[in-house]
Amino acid sequence: MTGTPQARKLGLKGGLRVDLDSPPDGWALTEPPAGLLAPDEDGAADVILAFFRAADLIPGRLPGLAERIFPAGAVWALWPRRAGGHDSDITDSVVRGYALDLGLVDVKVAAVDEDWSGLRLVWRTANRGP
Repeated sequence: MTGTPQARKLGLKGGLRVDLDSPPDGWALTEPPAGLLAPDEDGAADVILAFFRAADLIPGRLPGLAERIFPAGAVWALWPRRAGGHDSDITDSVVRGYALDLGLVDVKVAAVDEDWSGLRLVWRTANRGP
């Protein structure tokens, strides 16, 4: 792993509404920046870290997550890293395929920690509205 702080990799800074969706037991941000906010009452967030353990879970959850970050937020779709010794049927191509079908595009890929990789997904500019 690189020495880049986790919050920097994920683009997190104070004032952002951040949510964790289905994190593994005991998972937490390492050294979270001060001033992170909870999502709004309706679930709207600026950044959602969504953990997927199997590819067949993505189409059932990603559309709802995408709605929660509309129009200018981001979903980090995270999956177990094979480099971490995990057996996973998820790759960046699998996530990208589901995202593109929804009107989302990936703008960054990262090894979030020793166990999780992820793609940062945002709404395609043309899909953000007027």
